[in-house]
Amino acid sequence: MRVIVDAMGGDNAPQAIIEGCCIGLCQHPDMHITLVGDKDIIEKEIKKQGCDISRIEIVGTTEVIDMAEPAVEAIRKKKDSSMVVGLKLLKEKKGDAFLTAGSTGAAVAGSTLIVKRMKGVKRPAIAPLLPTETGKVLLLDGGANAECRPSFLAQFALMGSIYMKNVEGVENPALGLVNNGAEAGKGNELTKAAYKLIEKLPVNFAGNAEGRDLVNGDYDVLVCDGFTGNVIMKFMEGMAKALMTMIKKELGASVRTKLGAAIAMPAFRNFKKSMDYKEYGGALLLGIDGAVVKAHGSSDAKAIKSALRQVAGIIGGDVVNVIRNEISKTKIED
Repeated sequence: MRVIVDAMGGDNAPQAIIEGCCIGLCQHPDMHITLVGDKDIIEKEIKKQGCDISRIEIVGTTEVIDMAEPAVEAIRKKKDSSMVVGLKLLKEKKGDAFLTAGSTGAAVAGSTLIVKRMKGVKRPAIAPLLPTETGKVLLLDGGANAECRPSFLAQFALMGSIYMKNVEGVENPALGLVNNGAEAGKGNELTKAAYKLIEKLPVNFAGNAEGRDLVNGDYDVLVCDGFTGNVIMKFMEGMAKALMTMIKKELGASVRTKLGAAIAMPAFRNFKKSMDYKEYGGALLLGIDGAVVKAHGSSDAKAIKSALRQVAGIIGGDVVNVIRNEISKTKIED
């Protein structure tokens, strides 16, 4: 299992990236990691972490793509950046997956321009896992395509179902189309047309999913355009943070609530863990002809460790090849 990691991408790079990789190597004895970035900085950080170097390779680069840079321009101009070089290594089959916490726009643009889309895939989709009442749900698109055609959503439905079955072990993933009503005739022109395409696919289509039902556990996959998906994803991150702040405030309001909080502390810790994006790893770019995983930009070592666990599942589930085979067999037209 060979994982290429962008050591310079993300708000906390390279320290958090390398620390997370060191932890990941301990948890996955069959994993080998190629760290891409400034060689001197990486070597110093590995020494500081006391990491086992026998399963680490370093590929030196001289440039870094910043979070705020125009994505396509940065990919084209910064040929020796850690992200571009890492994606080229994946394209050349010098690794089984590529992991980055760098710019989302650059990751999507670079994956599309360098690794390329799978044959037959109309658009790639960012697919983050989000917490629900009973476990987790895969949301796609999480922001790669602000505007979509019905056929895009249908392909997202197919790819998302394959991911949840092969990586998360959900035997028959229930799929919902994000909409403003449960009835089949609800929604705008996009969702109405997408509904008709999705119900013809070999997926467990559970119909339209209203906003209040997105995290109740009834769905394993949620499909929507990237604009809607990104709003949902960011809203849930903000809501999780707000809930924890509100709960903490109320628990500290009096002596009685403080005593109750002390007794219930294990439950509160479990709740906080279930809402923490760091536990869920990254988001696979579904539809790319190689396993590209985008970790959160503010990822710490814990988040990178979780992302590597997710990468191991993606490689083990042979997700890219399974999706490629299914797409080749399934014709979807608008």
